[in-house]
Amino acid sequence: MPEHTEPTRRRLRKLNLVMLVPPLAVGGAAVVVADSRTWWDAVILASGVITALVAFERWTARDLPRVAPVCLIVTAAVWPLGVLVIDSPRASYGLALVGSLVVPYLKRHRAAAAVGLVGYVAVVGAARLLVSSEGVSDVLLQYVVLPAGAVAVITGLMFPNKRFYDVVDELQESRRREAELAVFRERVRFASDLHDIQGHTLHVVKLKIALARKLVRTDPDRVDNELREIYALVSDTIKQTKELAYAQRRLNLSAELENAKNLFEAAGIRVRVDREAEVDTRADELLGQVLRETTTNILRHAQATQVKITLSGSGITVVNDGAPQSPLPELRGLAALRDRVAGSAGELTVEQTDGRFLTAATFPRTGPHTGPHTGPRTGSAPMEDR
Repeated sequence: MPEHTEPTRRRLRKLNLVMLVPPLAVGGAAVVVADSRTWWDAVILASGVITALVAFERWTARDLPRVAPVCLIVTAAVWPLGVLVIDSPRASYGLALVGSLVVPYLKRHRAAAAVGLVGYVAVVGAARLLVSSEGVSDVLLQYVVLPAGAVAVITGLMFPNKRFYDVVDELQESRRREAELAVFRERVRFASDLHDIQGHTLHVVKLKIALARKLVRTDPDRVDNELREIYALVSDTIKQTKELAYAQRRLNLSAELENAKNLFEAAGIRVRVDREAEVDTRADELLGQVLRETTTNILRHAQATQVKITLSGSGITVVNDGAPQSPLPELRGLAALRDRVAGSAGELTVEQTDGRFLTAATFPRTGPHTGPHTGPRTGSAPMEDR
């Protein structure tokens, strides 16, 4: 089950249990009290009601198929007992609920099953004519028309209900795919940066080696100089590759802000950007790194629906919903950034409260000749962090 879908399903399940179980239980209790004349009558009717409530609870948990056969058998048996023995026109209560839950979720022949369910209720209800001395019209109304009509209406209403849940699943799946696509795009950008670093270097090294081979016998001093340049170039490339891998390439906050907006919008997440003041340019690189790391974390680890980014003269604050209820995970990427921000006289704050996650990087307001030291060149972080 997709990780973005499961929280939504849990919320819908809780909503169904809180809103529908109490009225269903009260309705069932009313049927038992109204139609029971002996304790045996109460046991039979209560078994149908309890079975229906169990089926509903399992339906909210997406586990109804496991108990559906037993629930159908029990409630289907209560209905004829109610008609022929207990004299209860409302004994179909449990069957109406269980049947309406089971039929729309069948993989095939749903229409035929719905007709069969309504037909069963009507035929069993009509059997009341065999044991009753009441008028035919009264019996048909109480035991056939009303029960069968109620089953037909409730079952019919469950078909659009199923479609609603299907749409929810489709939207969640679409959102999950968009988030994966956004992360994939980030990886492609990382690969592009790596290609830019190493592709250029390897091409230059190839040319210099070819030149050195031509000059190895005619101009040894030139060859020695070329080899020194190759050595320096390879050393610088190794350094840049490490900086790229450990999130230390130079970033631009404005570019990262635009990239974050595009990624969030592609993932179906509403994003709001508030510019309270211009960010101190001396902290631009570190703040760009904080924004990139936070963006990646939200896409990979949260079920966010909205993100608010606030830029101020002292730093940046990013708040998103959809944070997991579990304890705060190990923040490897942000932990490394926290040390770098602290080394530049700033502070990185991470908080998780009531499903909301806050990441804030702030620097002290400085004069014209002092400011946060941005330290090493900053850049993209490994995506597996947080």
